[in-house]
Amino acid sequence: MDALDVMGKKEEIFPYFQPIVSADKQQIIGYEVLGRINTEEGMKSLGFFFQDQSIPEEYILEIDTHIRDCAIDLFLERGTSQSVFFNASARHLLFDHGETLTHSLEEYFNKGIAYEQIVIEVSDYDIADESLHKLQHILTYYKSLGVQVAISHAGNTMSNIEKIAILNPNIIKVGLLNLKDKGMPQEYREVLYALSMLGRKIGATLLFEGIEAIGQLKYAWENGGRYYQGHYFGKPEAEFHDVNKYRALLTKEFQHFITHERKRLLSLYELSQNFNRHLQQQMKRNKQHDWNTIVSEAAHSLGNACFRGYVCDEDGHQVSANYYRKGDGNWEFQPEYEGDNWSWRPYFLENIVRMKHDQVGILSDLYSDIETNELIRTYSYPINESYYLFLDIPYLYLYERDDY
Repeated sequence: MDALDVMGKKEEIFPYFQPIVSADKQQIIGYEVLGRINTEEGMKSLGFFFQDQSIPEEYILEIDTHIRDCAIDLFLERGTSQSVFFNASARHLLFDHGETLTHSLEEYFNKGIAYEQIVIEVSDYDIADESLHKLQHILTYYKSLGVQVAISHAGNTMSNIEKIAILNPNIIKVGLLNLKDKGMPQEYREVLYALSMLGRKIGATLLFEGIEAIGQLKYAWENGGRYYQGHYFGKPEAEFHDVNKYRALLTKEFQHFITHERKRLLSLYELSQNFNRHLQQQMKRNKQHDWNTIVSEAAHSLGNACFRGYVCDEDGHQVSANYYRKGDGNWEFQPEYEGDNWSWRPYFLENIVRMKHDQVGILSDLYSDIETNELIRTYSYPINESYYLFLDIPYLYLYERDDY
């Protein structure tokens, strides 16, 4: 089927609706509108049509408008007050400066659809910088009307994160489909962390799509997802669902997640408390004033719970060598690190102040080690009011304890 076939069968093109559910309401809060065409083999997706850059923009805009109009008519007919998510390629918006979509939005408003009910989901925004700012102006105008803007981030790379920040969306859409049956690669965790932090900074909500299994839902829940979408909640269909269709499912699964997370956090708290008690006793026994001796004895005393240790002063200057456990299990001093400053690291000075005030150690979040690129946690302990011990905990130890 080519572009002319699609244009000649406009009466056979219909909107399908895929539900989007929320973590807070535990209801269907809206639907993404997707184009389908009725063929001799049944209903087919129009994804190929919208993604084909050889098709004239006028054809794309005409079919896109037709699908939107049909969807709005169905929303009005069913009397639903949920949100409607429309896809809009950045390339297509830039073609006519968003005028086609702007005209449609005004029509829908006059028909009784509130601007706040509409979400414009922008994809394919890998465009030149000068075009990016034109796109920003178009989206800013839509937002000024009350329309919400969603920006999709596909893949597992850092590319386009800066562009998302410039476009300043209400919703950041993150795809999980590529992670099916593959676990969670470390590079994806880093991208997701960056997106989560960006969302917090600009006040954007995370929407996870491509959820097909309970593991992906759990991952989305753990990583700050407010909205969820995917075949786990239903494939695109011609009909709408009861808003509470997935409430029982979400309530049950969320309770499992909460139980597991509470257990994990309690285990982390106990780990931190155990480290604190152990190091208190260790420091009482240790009469040495040599930093390298202090860090080596502390690291050795923790066994396989530690693979690296060092001491810093309250300004972040490292006053000891690194004491590092090699792959063969033997330890070595790395004097080249002495004199380095770590005050630039996130939360470093904040944690120093907390330790100085509370006089207890602090267990860090899970993060990627600069040198090994492995996930670790760091336990920081106040030796006195001016010097602090840092002990890096390997992922294997955390995983075995379910403390990752």
